[in-house]
Amino acid sequence: MELADILSQDSIIACAKVASKRQLLQLLADRASELVGIDSQVIFETLQNREQLGSTGLGNGIAIPHGKIKGLPSVTAVFARLAQPIDFDAVDDQPVDLVVMLLAPEGSGADHLKALSRVARLLRADGVVDRLRATKDGTKLRDILTTPAEAINAA
Repeated sequence: MELADILSQDSIIACAKVASKRQLLQLLADRASELVGIDSQVIFETLQNREQLGSTGLGNGIAIPHGKIKGLPSVTAVFARLAQPIDFDAVDDQPVDLVVMLLAPEGSGADHLKALSRVARLLRADGVVDRLRATKDGTKLRDILTTPAEAINAA
């Protein structure tokens, strides 16, 4: 699974201005709602419930909030590059400024895990995080995120 399959240009939020984790999750839920037609409150509550199990802040300023939604047609991603880092209760206690939200249909175990794995691998690849932080252009952000895995591995 490539991110290009689940991350449209409309899924990119460049320079998001939020002051808290709650505001960020609401912003992501609102954008996802526009994309998939599911009530944003349902998406927000799903993300909140997942965060209560443990923070999805991975460290190095990166978070991957995620959840499964009944009635969602397919795996969907929303990316946000924050204007200012925010506290996200990340494992390294560092603020977060790069966020990839993943939503998957209920019962989509393998696809959900493949998407999480793909995002985590991408954000660990040399230079990707620096390139994401170096641009505020939504099109460039999507281009960086949707670079095929083979191209990243070859670099």
